[in-house]
Amino acid sequence: MADNDTPDGSEDAVSDDHDGRADDGAGADPAEMNLEELRTEIRAIDREIVELIAQRTYVAESIAAVKRQRGMPTTDESQEAAVMERAGENAQQFDVDANLVKAIFRLLIELNKVEQRESR
Repeated sequence: MADNDTPDGSEDAVSDDHDGRADDGAGADPAEMNLEELRTEIRAIDREIVELIAQRTYVAESIAAVKRQRGMPTTDESQEAAVMERAGENAQQFDVDANLVKAIFRLLIELNKVEQRESR
C-alpha cells in the first residue's frame, strides 16, 4: 500500500499546513499517521497559535498602558521595524515563507495599534 493509500485502497491526498513535515514535537512520522490524526494535530497547533496571539495581545495591552502613563505615542516605528526584522529572521530559521510571516505580524501590529488608540 502506498503512503497516500487508505485502508480501503483509495488514494487520499494529505495536505499539511506548514513545511511538509508533520511534527507534534514527538517526532511522529506522517506516513504512519492517518488523516484524522493529522487533522487532530492541526487543531492542536491552531489552538496553540490562538493562545499565543492572546498572550501577545495581553503584553501589547500592558505596553499600551505604560505608554499612556508616560505620555508616549502609540506608534513606535523603530520598534515595529525591529519586530518585522525578527519575524523575518524567525521565518528563515524555521524555513517558512518570510513574506507570509511578516504579513501576519503586520496584521498583529495593526490590531494592537487600533486597540491602543481606542483605549486612549
